[in-house]
Amino acid sequence: MNRREVVLTLLALGVSPLASLAQQDGRTYRLGWFAAVPRAEHAKTEPYSIAFEQRLPELGFVEGRNLVIEFRTNEGKLEKLPEIAAEFAGLNLDVLCCPTTEAALVAFKQATRDTPIVVVAVDFDPHVAGHIASLARPGGRITGLTHIQTDLPAKRVQLLKELLPNARRIAVLADSTTTDQLASAQAGAKRVGLELQVLEFKRQPYDYESAFAKAVHAKADALLSLGTANFVPARRRITELALKHRLPSMFHHSVWVEFGGLVSYWASFASTWRHAAEQVGMILNGRNPADIPVEQPTKFDLVINLKTAKALGLTIPPSFLSRADKLIE
Repeated sequence: MNRREVVLTLLALGVSPLASLAQQDGRTYRLGWFAAVPRAEHAKTEPYSIAFEQRLPELGFVEGRNLVIEFRTNEGKLEKLPEIAAEFAGLNLDVLCCPTTEAALVAFKQATRDTPIVVVAVDFDPHVAGHIASLARPGGRITGLTHIQTDLPAKRVQLLKELLPNARRIAVLADSTTTDQLASAQAGAKRVGLELQVLEFKRQPYDYESAFAKAVHAKADALLSLGTANFVPARRRITELALKHRLPSMFHHSVWVEFGGLVSYWASFASTWRHAAEQVGMILNGRNPADIPVEQPTKFDLVINLKTAKALGLTIPPSFLSRADKLIE
């Protein structure tokens, strides 16, 4: 019985083809997994990481049995990327999962000449950046998921204006990886009559205290943090500073709101990572990444931290509250 016949038989029996093929294959697979924070911290603070690790066994790939996970982190330090890329290149990986900045993807592409890559593009568009031929047919060894960061920052600016109708100036945290997002935010600000004060970090380590001091001096009414893995190691510090300086804050991910940010608007990251695990499973089961479409989210969640609103002395308009997908109390 060939592979196609096995899949059709399993489907007829109501059995997951991915899981069953993985179990009968008999080999051990090697998955490279790169992230901006250590794996131990992932388990505690990253719900998407849990979703990813839970989905893999459901697909038949069980760490310690038929799967080896080679986890590496740069802890937000760009200078460590070449070293980590070289490590991955020497590990004979079956697939590499890369949920981070374009700089990391470029480093891994150059070092791992043949390894399939599943990317979760948080702060860039892999098609616009030239890493894939199209979303429907990537055409190379890279597939994955992309969040529409070239559109969403404008929406977040609009939401901030709805939340704070009297606001005139919004401070924006940005760096070299968020150029397209910043352009979107600027376009959105122009449409709703807001001024943006761009606080762009030029080199690491980023001086967040100085950036917030500038925002306060400029009398910013709120804070928008653009989405980049470079800010992830400082999430607690950024949300603490926003609260300390009494700046209502908008983020791209609900984890920031759980850490004390005020509002976030984005797709479910847990769902994104389940899909990332499924794409990893497809590749481990022999699918060519060139033929696996790069996915985009279709639903976006508005999350509000009511404890933070209370600490800021801010009353959330009822019309805004009614649209929330999740309230943190």
